[in-house]
Amino acid sequence: MVEIKIELTQNRKEKPTDESKLGFGRCFTDHMFIMDYTVGQGWHDARVVPYGPISLDPSCSVFHYGQEVFEGMKAYKVANGDIQLFRPEENFKRLNVSNERLCIPQIDVDMCIEALRTLVKVDQDWIPTSEGTSLYIRPFIIGCEPVLGVHPANNYKFIIILSPVGSYYAGGLAPVKIFVESSYVRAVRGGIGSAKTGGNYAASLKAQQDAKGYSQVLWLDGIERKYIEEVGAMNVFFVIGDEIITPALQGSILPGITRKSCIEILKSWGYNVSERKISIDEVEEAAKNGTLKEMFGTGTAAVISPVGELKYKDETITIGHNKIGEITQKLYDTLTGIQLSKNEDKFGWIVKI
Repeated sequence: MVEIKIELTQNRKEKPTDESKLGFGRCFTDHMFIMDYTVGQGWHDARVVPYGPISLDPSCSVFHYGQEVFEGMKAYKVANGDIQLFRPEENFKRLNVSNERLCIPQIDVDMCIEALRTLVKVDQDWIPTSEGTSLYIRPFIIGCEPVLGVHPANNYKFIIILSPVGSYYAGGLAPVKIFVESSYVRAVRGGIGSAKTGGNYAASLKAQQDAKGYSQVLWLDGIERKYIEEVGAMNVFFVIGDEIITPALQGSILPGITRKSCIEILKSWGYNVSERKISIDEVEEAAKNGTLKEMFGTGTAAVISPVGELKYKDETITIGHNKIGEITQKLYDTLTGIQLSKNEDKFGWIVKI
């Protein structure tokens, strides 16, 4: 295992005193993890250091050619004081999938988990404990070679930062309103839609800016412009009749860890879960004939988010009387219950620190 050096800060920050006002991703802990990559040497110099600015040459490849990948996960402090993570190995496996697509060197999953354990231990006093709060974890890798040329960099930095957070949406578990995007395209099969990289999110900003009054944008496929893909920060599920449907992974949407977990939970309950194409027309028709019962999003940031309204062109689709559905609520309670050790972890997903 790689040796991790620890340099503790001499200037501790003031921690938030009112956890009800944390928001999301607005404050950061005292320390961060950094490790460097150099061609011919591999990953090296693993260290925990005081959180602060990093020095990069203006010609670094990340600034000009977007060689960057990231992940998102959470740490929780449970009732007995234990600190635990939810399926971190899945996040780091997915990071390597993104690395492959962006020509970034692979990174050892066990090493990543050890780095994360070390950092969270150092800053464990930052983990909030109020209901709905957690410590958000952002690992990322950036290309750092100082040269202008369109090719994979020879130098990289792997960094992990931590942020105490509240609910992703200000309304908590209240149903959100989603705008169905029909003009812009975020990703297509064969592109980088299945990688967790900043370019995908940059491509979504204009549509989100235009969708005033709506929490998120729901993307349609980039070719036929009719098949549902994902929301900007979430995968999506629909309960139509006795079928629970989520768009199939075909290379243009992110393979979410929460999505995967929800499918496994739902199947264990005996529900009919389908990973298939679903068009916006099918959703409209199901709303009209009364078979569209629920819609919800899944993601690390929001965990489970009920959707109460879809806006598509000139039509407004109200879902479940704009109230959280039975399956959505049960999934939220079960998943958060596992994460906080209120429910038995029958799947072996929890990693204790």
